[in-house]
Amino acid sequence: MLAGWSEKLKRNSFGWGLVLPSLLFLCLFTYYPMLKSVWLSLYEKNLATPEPVFVGLGNYANLLKDQVFRKVVANNIWFAVGTVPVSVGLAFVMALFADKAIKGRGVARLAFFYPNMIPMIAVANIWLFLYTPHFGLFARFAAWITDQPVNLLGNPDTVMGALIVMMVWKEAGYFMIFYLAGMQQIPKDLYEAAAVSGVGIFTSIRRITIPLTMPTTLFVMVVAITNSFKLVDHLWIMTKGGPNNSSNLLLYYIYENTFNFYDQGMAAAMTVVMIGLLLIISSLQFFGWDRKIHYE
Repeated sequence: MLAGWSEKLKRNSFGWGLVLPSLLFLCLFTYYPMLKSVWLSLYEKNLATPEPVFVGLGNYANLLKDQVFRKVVANNIWFAVGTVPVSVGLAFVMALFADKAIKGRGVARLAFFYPNMIPMIAVANIWLFLYTPHFGLFARFAAWITDQPVNLLGNPDTVMGALIVMMVWKEAGYFMIFYLAGMQQIPKDLYEAAAVSGVGIFTSIRRITIPLTMPTTLFVMVVAITNSFKLVDHLWIMTKGGPNNSSNLLLYYIYENTFNFYDQGMAAAMTVVMIGLLLIISSLQFFGWDRKIHYE
């Protein structure tokens, strides 16, 4: 019996030893910052109060009164609604083409994935030029439609749409890789049996491909929603959150409060709100879809 316990302890110790480095990094760079943010959100800490002063839920109460914060949250929700379904749907279609293409399959995969290989700062500069009034391709196209100069990034009515288009172009290729991997795991016998039975290609996609890639869809949706709340690089280059906070997103507003306004207490409160919101959305997705998903 002692020999059995010794062997079990040895196996467990070896397993924990393998995951220990990852656990240390996870605790150091994920859990500790989260707990630190929760603690700091209960204090007032800014230029006027360099020493933290406990205010309880005062920072959260002030957030409810902050019109800019409410606008930023609404912007981020619209940004997620505009980018997530389109980028995920486009990624699925691109993966279908890349998986079924007979000639030029490698070229197609590289072309679809290439935008994701470009750093976000470089992407922002490229699209900033495309949206530049009088010179940019998209700005000239918009001016041709409206028959007058158009500032796509300087107009509150068009700036969010312009950012959504850029983000879909950037994200779709990344999600395509996951769909492509999922599609290659589907047994080819299913498609052959469907073809022999006279089932069309669109029916095969609807009855075979979509159901069997639902685990991938769940994963991609969680990642896509998380990305829609955490991307901030492009705002620094393209709009700085303007005009009139029309393109300001939650993480960029947290950055402004931390490093421009030096209001760390409010920034921590907004961080906790963002983390809580993402946890709720991800949990609803996971527990809502998990029972309907087919796992092999």
